Amino acid sequence: MADTTARPETVVADADAATEALARVKAEIGRAIFGQERVIELALAAVLAGGHALLIGAPGLAKTRLVEAMGTALGLANQRIQFTPDLMPSDILGSEVLDEAPGGQRSFRFLKGPVFTQLLMADEINRASPRTQSALLQAMQEKHVTVAGVRHDLPAPFHVLATQNPIEQEGTYPLPEAQLDRFLLKIDVTYPDLDTERRILIETTRGSDAPVRPALDAGRLMAIQALVRQMPVGEKIVGAILSLIREARPEQTSDARVKRLVDWGPSPRAGQALMLAARSRALLRGRLAPSMEDVEALAEPCLGHRMAMRYDPTGEAPKLSDLINDLARKVA
Repeated sequence: MADTTARPETVVADADAATEALARVKAEIGRAIFGQERVIELALAAVLAGGHALLIGAPGLAKTRLVEAMGTALGLANQRIQFTPDLMPSDILGSEVLDEAPGGQRSFRFLKGPVFTQLLMADEINRASPRTQSALLQAMQEKHVTVAGVRHDLPAPFHVLATQNPIEQEGTYPLPEAQLDRFLLKIDVTYPDLDTERRILIETTRGSDAPVRPALDAGRLMAIQALVRQMPVGEKIVGAILSLIREARPEQTSDARVKRLVDWGPSPRAGQALMLAARSRALLRGRLAPSMEDVEALAEPCLGHRMAMRYDPTGEAPKLSDLINDLARKVA
């Protein structure tokens, strides 16, 4: 049965107001980022869905600049961590220090790390060791951290936007599969086209950059996130998402290519991510409910980091992204 929890009369008015607010957010981000409309839309969709996003691309493609602009436009408190090989978990989470009172009494005091913010930019996350990368796991999934057996809640909302250099570059570590699964979307950041690069050359080298101004605040963002979860989803879309997730698993698929080429497929969390991201993308585009277009557009960003291909000695296997897109078209 399709999701019918939303009341149409409430959703329509709230969605119209949210669409106008999100248009202002996109306009502010566009003052700093040129020609990356798809990347901006996917990053915003991840945040509106209440999740985290992983931006993958070569250095110099404005990934860090995008995260900074998003934090400002959304009105969120933000922190930045530059991941390096010598970064320790305590550099992210914080640590306890021993205080001594004037009377000689001693007690431990917790010093919060940069993870205690609303929008955390994990810059070049795959340059840190797997041990340090895993320090974010609990924070990303449970929205709190545990230090010395004591729970510390993170601010709300809490989102991680991480940037990653291509894994084949020098000095990078692969992200653990468990951590990759915590990212709602994987966003590939590609090189700009000729006209966009011309605009970048001219507008970023002739003076100070145009300032990005807040277009939302944390309270309004959380209200829009709640609205996303109330948006109705048609039975056809629910069926397509279920079919896509199950067709991508070698144990359940009817596709011979998946049986032969895929090592492991997406978990149920991938379906949850796709359902929420489809709602978010629809709202960003001024629609009250997701369509098959949303499912097809978000299939690879939702599933690409939650699957793995087997080694193919012939070198004739399709790329994982192409395989996922073929499956999405098949279930449409």
